[in-house]
Amino acid sequence: MRRVLVLGNSGSGKSTLARRLAALLDVPVTHLDHLYWRPGWVPAPPDEFRAAQSTALTTDGWVVDGNYSSTFDLRLPLADTVVFLDVPRTTSLRRVTLRHLRERGRDTQAPGCVSKLDLDFATWIWHWPRTHRAVLLARLAAEAPQAAQYLLRTRPEIEAFLRAV
Repeated sequence: MRRVLVLGNSGSGKSTLARRLAALLDVPVTHLDHLYWRPGWVPAPPDEFRAAQSTALTTDGWVVDGNYSSTFDLRLPLADTVVFLDVPRTTSLRRVTLRHLRERGRDTQAPGCVSKLDLDFATWIWHWPRTHRAVLLARLAAEAPQAAQYLLRTRPEIEAFLRAV
């Protein structure tokens, strides 16, 4: 396990798991939100976002957190492991709400992007399992057959996975 993708709904715990996993593997972690968002929640131009990812993937080991399926073609072929955090949407929404309250007024998700939670984002999180889950799983099966794939739903499953690393 040297090149790991961590995927899942917003608030599923991707960033936290990615940091812990990178520390265990002694490899760099890349949070795709940091590469995608410019100050003020302005998306990066697609070519810049792709170039930044390509640079991050040049090392022999890494952990990358974030979905951004438009650039799966860069990451999936290189990954030897994919971890999909499939937590209940209520858990995701609760975690995002708590994160927003904890980080209110700070830019911890991406530089220059002050923490926010609005109805559109909450609705997106709520519908994500129905609108994105099956598509993501199908793409993993089709585009990353070489990768060990883990579907983790609960905190005990996540902790067991980390102990096994």
